[in-house]
Amino acid sequence: MKKIIITLICITCFSITNQTQSTQKKLNINIQKSTIKWIGEYTFYFGGHDGFVNFKDGYFIKSNDAISGGEFIIDMNSITNTDIKKLEGKTNLVNHLKDPDFFNVEKHPLAKLIITKVEYFDKTHAKIEADLTLKGITKPINFRAELNYEERKMTTRFKIDRRAWGVNYKSNFRDGAISDAIGFEVIVKL
Repeated sequence: MKKIIITLICITCFSITNQTQSTQKKLNINIQKSTIKWIGEYTFYFGGHDGFVNFKDGYFIKSNDAISGGEFIIDMNSITNTDIKKLEGKTNLVNHLKDPDFFNVEKHPLAKLIITKVEYFDKTHAKIEADLTLKGITKPINFRAELNYEERKMTTRFKIDRRAWGVNYKSNFRDGAISDAIGFEVIVKL
């Protein structure tokens, strides 16, 4: 009798584990249609710089018809500038952003964001907690996101304090001190 009960418990646990695993689905993102816009602003007056950086890879985890996790790899070598009009100025800024006092792209060519928790306010609005790795440093962040299941996309805007990830460039005040915050506008499409 004892063997039968143990066998039934094992079968039940195995069945529950399989059901849990079967309700999760990996949804690869479309890296050609997904965008990450970065925004760097001056501290004491309006203006700054902006551009894009590309996803290298990424996916969401869908559990029971809702996004519950995900992992995204960002190609830091793909960083561009869109606000400077002259090619030489664009090239200078992009090269500077790749330097060690900014993103140190030669040593850290990839960044990563791993979703650790999704808390839904309603069917299409959520607070997302994630671990962001830049320059080999991983720190937790959180942001609000909007999910559009019909268009198969997620949009979000958030800022980070660049100093927490060792992005320690200090501009001269006369040149316009740059903010410690870096803004991101992200559209992720499946």
